Amino acid sequence: MRLAGRVLRVGRWWAIEVPILGIATQGATKKEAFEMVVDAVEALVDKQGFHVEVHRGDRESFELGTDDPAALTALLLRRLRSRAGLTLAEVAARLDAKSLNTWARYEQGRAVPTIVKLSQLFAAVAPGRDFVITESRDR
Repeated sequence: MRLAGRVLRVGRWWAIEVPILGIATQGATKKEAFEMVVDAVEALVDKQGFHVEVHRGDRESFELGTDDPAALTALLLRRLRSRAGLTLAEVAARLDAKSLNTWARYEQGRAVPTIVKLSQLFAAVAPGRDFVITESRDR
């Protein structure tokens, strides 16, 4: 699993963002900007041994990937719920779930949702928005 981002020169700085996570940072060099976004994501996941890698794309695009999709998905779901200003109970209600664990097990990284479930979870916290799946190459 990879998350799309973009990097661009803004004055003498390199700005970098991963929009779906709501993360933005900058660096004096492009390399430093990439290091900053990796550090930000790893700090937010806060899991021993968790690492992300930058997969550079064309010009302004890049992707962040990991060999721990549960942890990255957990971060994504936490950030989406937080940005929506929802509690676990509110998300569970939107999912018509009887238990808070319906959402919490994914948000805690104890389970990895299928693509269908991920779409349902995403719709619960971001109504009117959807995932766009695209093909990517290792670079």
